[in-house]
Amino acid sequence: MPTLEHHKKQAKLYLKWHRERHYPVAAVIGWLLPRFQHLSDSQILDHGFKLADAQELVARKLGFESWQALKDGLQTVTDHAATEAATPHLAYAEPQLFVCDIAAACYFYRQKLGFETRFTYGEPPFYAQIIRDGARLNLRHVDKPPLAANPTDDLLAATIVVDNIKALFLEYQASTAPFHQTLRTEPWGARTFIVKDPDSNLICFATSAG
Repeated sequence: MPTLEHHKKQAKLYLKWHRERHYPVAAVIGWLLPRFQHLSDSQILDHGFKLADAQELVARKLGFESWQALKDGLQTVTDHAATEAATPHLAYAEPQLFVCDIAAACYFYRQKLGFETRFTYGEPPFYAQIIRDGARLNLRHVDKPPLAANPTDDLLAATIVVDNIKALFLEYQASTAPFHQTLRTEPWGARTFIVKDPDSNLICFATSAG
């Protein structure tokens, strides 16, 4: 289990990355620290960011509300380590899509699917993150999409759970998004539709089966 010393080093690393203006760390700061959420990535990198902010970032990334809560939690786990095993917690997932052109892919997801570009990295960009509400997709440049060789295979790149799927389907229909499968009810009860992006990535939008 990572120690408090490990988390202190991680906080100092975030502080260093902020000072060096690494855009991926700005995305994490804007996502996890409420007082930075109204700022753009550039504004976050221009904004004051102290060690206490970096420590809070580490704590929130691990599911704690504050650095003190993280320290208290670590102490509690340490005190009971001999009799209790820590239960893993999966906080979130970020599917990675392989695309030939980062800028073109970001444009597609903005114009057709209503996502926002959280950040791009590299010049020319070779990595990016796009977001819409709680959904986050990471885009990685490749010279040739791996799924292009088998265009007839129904291999999903990501599944995104949606509350009001009919409204989203109608929104995408109005934006002329390229459907691989239109809205339907699956045998297990979920409602789904699938969009194909320009690099043949299949993105499934679905309700939970329950």
